[in-house]
Amino acid sequence: MVLTTPVVRNLKNQMYEGVEIHYLTKNKFRSIVDSNPHISKVYGIDKSTNEVIEELKAEQYHYIIDLQRNLRSARVKRALKELSFTFEKYNWEKWLLVNFGINKMPKVHIVDRYMATITRFDIQNDNEGLDFFIPEGKELTADRVPESHQNGFIALGIGAAHWRKKPRKEQYITLCKQLHYPIALVGGPAEKELGEEIAFTSETHVWNTAGMLSLNESASLVKQCKLIITPDTGIMHIAAAFKKPIISLWGATVPDFGMYPYQNDALNEMIQADHLNKRPCSKLGTKCKYKECRCIDELPLEKVVVVAEREMEDKSP
Repeated sequence: MVLTTPVVRNLKNQMYEGVEIHYLTKNKFRSIVDSNPHISKVYGIDKSTNEVIEELKAEQYHYIIDLQRNLRSARVKRALKELSFTFEKYNWEKWLLVNFGINKMPKVHIVDRYMATITRFDIQNDNEGLDFFIPEGKELTADRVPESHQNGFIALGIGAAHWRKKPRKEQYITLCKQLHYPIALVGGPAEKELGEEIAFTSETHVWNTAGMLSLNESASLVKQCKLIITPDTGIMHIAAAFKKPIISLWGATVPDFGMYPYQNDALNEMIQADHLNKRPCSKLGTKCKYKECRCIDELPLEKVVVVAEREMEDKSP
């Protein structure tokens, strides 16, 4: 969802004065856009668009921008019967890349493909990157950051929707032991136990926040870090919105799908097992073509350490 924010911002700033933009998403994700000043109203659903379809009809929209292109969004378009503009997902090209290694994907970031959806409105990309707005009072305050991390730290993302997109516990522990800077582990409730194990096995410079912070507090932590090391996940895009130096880790998926950190002028180092020619293993990271998931196991962690140490040295006073 963070990747859609340039579309929202550019529509709001470049269309006619007083334009309203409403956003439809699942309730579990709506906190990502609830505080976006470019959005007038957020509609949330739990399972079905039927939960809000009558309310949407009553709005009498002029246009529908479909950046999802799935069955739910198709139902909304059919129900509202308004002029719609739909994102091109390139599923055939993704299938070719995953199954045959034939790369016909456009060399264009997904955000720019989203922006192409609104070209008929004569909207130009302002090139301001991604947005993430933390509501007032929802920041992670300085008094909650350990004294050991007050002078700067590395954020280490340990969450991912699918485990084939992120390092194993032992690899995270190795990283923590080899990085000689304070580290904050970032993840959701599902990663709380993993974070505790990593922190317990590593040195005292590792602070586990997984499962202990809200999404906005985790975003605030990322905003405060000097560098983030993270798999290909939402927290990576939040870091890009804050223009943070990013080392991204790629397992079963690849940057060629167009979802790498967007318009980030800071460090943008993408680490993957380039020597494995069967990659990508899947479109979403749900499976691996290698029996032992070599995409993850053979990530060059030594390169991560070298790049991270160099970046942190450059930021030292």
